[in-house]
Amino acid sequence: MLILYRIYQIFIMIPLLAVATVLAATVTIIGSMLGAQRSMGYWPGHVWARIFSMLSLVKVNVKGRENINVDTSYVFVANHQGAYDIFAIYGYLGHNFRWMMKKGLEKIPFVGYSCRVSGHIFVDSSTPSATAHTMAAAEKQLSGGMSVVVFPEGSRSRDGKMHAFRRGAFKLATEFALPVVPITIDGAYRVMRRGAILPHWGTINLTIHKPIEVSAETGRHELADVMEKSSAAIASALPASQRPDK
Repeated sequence: MLILYRIYQIFIMIPLLAVATVLAATVTIIGSMLGAQRSMGYWPGHVWARIFSMLSLVKVNVKGRENINVDTSYVFVANHQGAYDIFAIYGYLGHNFRWMMKKGLEKIPFVGYSCRVSGHIFVDSSTPSATAHTMAAAEKQLSGGMSVVVFPEGSRSRDGKMHAFRRGAFKLATEFALPVVPITIDGAYRVMRRGAILPHWGTINLTIHKPIEVSAETGRHELADVMEKSSAAIASALPASQRPDK
């Protein structure tokens, strides 16, 4: 069965996904240049991610979508199990958002440019002025129900377990007084773990937890509390073997 799946991937899935990626990026670039940046930064990628999942024979289940409102801006924070985290969230979260991503991803041919012109936020913390520019880009996007999605672990898990969070996403929530919504991703590590060349069919479960309110007056102690609550919420929907070590 696995051999047939690999043959299907090489001769059918990969060519179709390459075409879908070029089309999605092209539509995003043209639409954004014509003034539809708000929708072009989401809808082409949303459809592309669903196509990616379906052609990979990956099913995505979502629980807790009733916890969020499409007209409210949030800072979504999720654990980062593997490459298919992106397709699961982009395709199935059901809320317009922008990614906060590493600046190095801007160098990806064609795709990086489409992300930039459509308003996704490239994080550059190399200097104070670069950090200020990142925050200004985020402020420009975060209004009228537009949200951001961040992987606070910073990179994909090497062992499938959830690891310690960085403060950046939570400081952003404080800066703009936005609720933090934890999202648990379970199954993406089995579908395509870090270092894998091709995915495996399977199921990914997304659990959208209730928002955690954050105010602009949140201090350092309260910020740590928000981080702890977010981590605990995400871990609660993971198997024991994937929860962070205590």
